[in-house]
Amino acid sequence: MTSAKALPWETLVPAQENQAAGGEVSPKEVTTRSPTHGDVLTAISDGMVALLKEFYGRGPTRTKSYYADDLVVCVLRGGFSRVEETLLEGGRGPAVIQQRMEFQELMRKRFETVIEQATGRRVIGFMSGNQQHPDMMCEVFILAPTDLVDAGEISAAAQLTSEAQAQP
Repeated sequence: MTSAKALPWETLVPAQENQAAGGEVSPKEVTTRSPTHGDVLTAISDGMVALLKEFYGRGPTRTKSYYADDLVVCVLRGGFSRVEETLLEGGRGPAVIQQRMEFQELMRKRFETVIEQATGRRVIGFMSGNQQHPDMMCEVFILAPTDLVDAGEISAAAQLTSEAQAQP
Protein backbone atom coordinates (compact mmCIF):
# COMPACT_ATOMS: atom_id res chain seq x y z
CA MET A 1 0.00 0.00 0.00
CA THR A 2 1.42 3.38 -0.87
CA SER A 3 0.25 6.41 1.03
CA ALA A 4 1.71 9.73 2.06
CA LYS A 5 1.04 8.97 5.71
CA ALA A 6 0.66 5.56 7.30
CA LEU A 7 -2.44 4.94 9.37
CA PRO A 8 -1.84 3.95 13.03
CA TRP A 9 -2.15 0.24 12.21
CA GLU A 10 0.36 0.37 9.33
CA THR A 11 4.05 -0.03 10.04
CA LEU A 12 7.06 0.43 7.77
CA VAL A 13 9.41 -2.53 8.24
CA PRO A 14 12.41 -3.76 6.28
CA ALA A 15 11.77 -6.84 4.17
CA GLN A 16 13.69 -9.77 5.65
CA GLU A 17 14.00 -12.22 2.76
CA ASN A 18 17.36 -10.95 1.45
CA GLN A 19 18.81 -10.30 4.90
CA ALA A 20 18.51 -13.97 5.92
CA ALA A 21 20.63 -14.98 2.90
CA GLY A 22 23.35 -12.50 3.84
CA GLY A 23 22.21 -10.00 1.22
CA GLU A 24 21.11 -6.42 1.58
CA VAL A 25 17.89 -5.47 3.27
CA SER A 26 15.38 -4.52 0.58
CA PRO A 27 13.44 -1.24 0.70
CA LYS A 28 10.87 -0.84 3.42
CA GLU A 29 7.46 -2.34 2.92
CA VAL A 30 4.20 -1.47 4.57
CA THR A 31 2.75 -4.22 6.70
CA THR A 32 -0.68 -4.02 8.22
CA ARG A 33 -2.44 -5.52 11.18
CA SER A 34 -6.09 -5.32 12.02
CA PRO A 35 -6.84 -1.87 13.43
CA THR A 36 -8.02 -1.71 17.01
CA HIS A 37 -10.87 0.54 18.07
CA GLY A 38 -8.24 2.84 19.63
CA ASP A 39 -6.33 2.98 16.33
CA VAL A 40 -9.48 4.10 14.51
CA LEU A 41 -10.22 6.78 17.12
CA THR A 42 -6.63 8.04 16.91
CA ALA A 43 -6.80 8.21 13.11
CA ILE A 44 -10.07 10.18 13.32
CA SER A 45 -8.77 12.66 15.90
CA ASP A 46 -5.37 13.10 14.24
CA GLY A 47 -6.92 13.50 10.79
CA MET A 48 -9.43 16.13 11.91
CA VAL A 49 -6.77 18.11 13.79
CA ALA A 50 -4.40 17.96 10.80
CA LEU A 51 -7.08 19.28 8.43
CA LEU A 52 -8.00 22.17 10.69
CA LYS A 53 -4.35 23.01 11.30
CA GLU A 54 -3.67 22.99 7.56
CA PHE A 55 -6.54 25.32 6.72
CA TYR A 56 -6.71 27.55 9.82
CA GLY A 57 -2.98 27.83 10.43
CA ARG A 58 -3.40 26.32 13.87
CA GLY A 59 -5.33 23.35 15.03
CA PRO A 60 -7.41 22.47 18.04
CA THR A 61 -5.55 21.99 21.31
CA ARG A 62 -7.66 19.03 22.45
CA THR A 63 -9.81 16.46 20.73
CA LYS A 64 -11.77 13.38 21.60
CA SER A 65 -13.48 11.05 19.16
CA TYR A 66 -16.23 8.50 19.65
CA TYR A 67 -17.16 5.66 17.29
CA ALA A 68 -19.99 3.25 17.93
CA ASP A 69 -22.22 1.37 15.53
CA ASP A 70 -23.01 3.82 12.69
CA LEU A 71 -22.02 7.01 14.52
CA VAL A 72 -18.76 8.96 14.73
CA VAL A 73 -18.51 12.08 16.86
CA CYS A 74 -15.39 14.22 17.07
CA VAL A 75 -15.27 17.00 19.70
CA LEU A 76 -12.49 19.56 19.29
CA ARG A 77 -11.38 22.30 21.70
CA GLY A 78 -9.35 25.41 21.01
CA GLY A 79 -8.01 26.45 17.66
CA PHE A 80 -9.69 29.83 17.14
CA SER A 81 -7.43 31.96 14.94
CA ARG A 82 -6.18 35.30 16.23
CA VAL A 83 -8.66 37.08 13.94
CA GLU A 84 -11.51 34.98 15.33
CA GLU A 85 -10.38 35.64 18.90
CA THR A 86 -10.36 39.40 18.17
CA LEU A 87 -13.86 39.21 16.69
CA LEU A 88 -15.08 37.22 19.72
CA GLU A 89 -13.57 39.77 22.13
CA GLY A 90 -15.29 42.53 20.14
CA GLY A 91 -18.71 40.96 20.53
CA ARG A 92 -18.88 39.50 17.02
CA GLY A 93 -19.33 35.88 18.11
CA PRO A 94 -22.21 35.12 15.74
CA ALA A 95 -20.05 36.19 12.76
CA VAL A 96 -17.29 33.81 13.85
CA ILE A 97 -19.72 30.92 14.27
CA GLN A 98 -21.33 31.63 10.87
CA GLN A 99 -17.93 31.74 9.17
CA ARG A 100 -16.96 28.44 10.80
CA MET A 101 -20.19 26.82 9.65
CA GLU A 102 -19.52 27.97 6.08
CA PHE A 103 -15.96 26.64 6.28
CA GLN A 104 -17.08 23.27 7.61
CA GLU A 105 -19.60 22.87 4.80
CA LEU A 106 -16.88 23.71 2.27
CA MET A 107 -14.59 21.14 3.93
CA ARG A 108 -17.30 18.44 4.00
CA LYS A 109 -15.63 16.07 1.52
CA ARG A 110 -12.24 16.34 3.25
CA PHE A 111 -13.79 15.63 6.66
CA GLU A 112 -15.71 12.68 5.23
CA THR A 113 -12.52 11.28 3.66
CA VAL A 114 -10.77 11.28 7.06
CA ILE A 115 -13.64 9.30 8.57
CA GLU A 116 -13.96 6.90 5.63
CA GLN A 117 -10.23 6.12 5.62
CA ALA A 118 -10.17 5.55 9.38
CA THR A 119 -13.32 3.41 9.60
CA GLY A 120 -13.42 1.76 6.19
CA ARG A 121 -17.08 2.77 5.91
CA ARG A 122 -18.89 5.33 3.76
CA VAL A 123 -20.13 8.55 5.35
CA ILE A 124 -23.78 9.23 4.46
CA GLY A 125 -24.43 12.10 6.88
CA PHE A 126 -22.37 14.98 8.26
CA MET A 127 -23.46 17.64 10.74
CA SER A 128 -21.34 20.26 12.44
CA GLY A 129 -21.73 22.58 15.39
CA ASN A 130 -19.70 25.26 17.19
CA GLN A 131 -19.97 27.18 20.42
CA GLN A 132 -17.87 29.89 22.06
CA HIS A 133 -17.88 29.33 25.84
CA PRO A 134 -16.24 26.97 26.33
CA ASP A 135 -14.96 26.92 22.78
CA MET A 136 -15.89 23.63 21.17
CA MET A 137 -16.52 22.22 17.73
CA CYS A 138 -18.48 19.02 17.23
CA GLU A 139 -18.39 17.04 14.00
CA VAL A 140 -20.97 14.25 13.69
CA PHE A 141 -20.90 11.57 10.99
CA ILE A 142 -23.42 8.84 10.15
CA LEU A 143 -21.94 5.76 8.45
CA ALA A 144 -23.44 3.25 6.03
CA PRO A 145 -24.86 0.76 6.50
CA THR A 146 -27.34 2.03 9.07
CA ASP A 147 -30.86 1.14 10.05
CA LEU A 148 -31.64 4.88 10.23
CA VAL A 149 -31.69 5.31 6.46
CA ASP A 150 -33.16 3.04 3.79
CA ALA A 151 -30.80 1.79 1.06
CA GLY A 152 -32.80 3.68 -1.58
CA GLU A 153 -32.30 6.94 0.30
CA ILE A 154 -28.54 6.36 0.42
CA SER A 155 -28.42 5.72 -3.34
CA ALA A 156 -30.54 8.82 -4.07
CA ALA A 157 -28.35 10.99 -1.84
CA ALA A 158 -25.19 9.70 -3.54
CA GLN A 159 -26.69 10.52 -6.95
CA LEU A 160 -27.59 14.08 -5.86
CA THR A 161 -24.09 14.59 -4.46
CA SER A 162 -22.49 13.36 -7.71
CA GLU A 163 -24.67 15.69 -9.77
CA ALA A 164 -23.89 18.68 -7.53
CA GLN A 165 -20.13 18.02 -7.77
CA ALA A 166 -20.32 17.73 -11.57
CA GLN A 167 -21.82 21.21 -11.95
CA PRO A 168 -19.36 24.09 -12.50
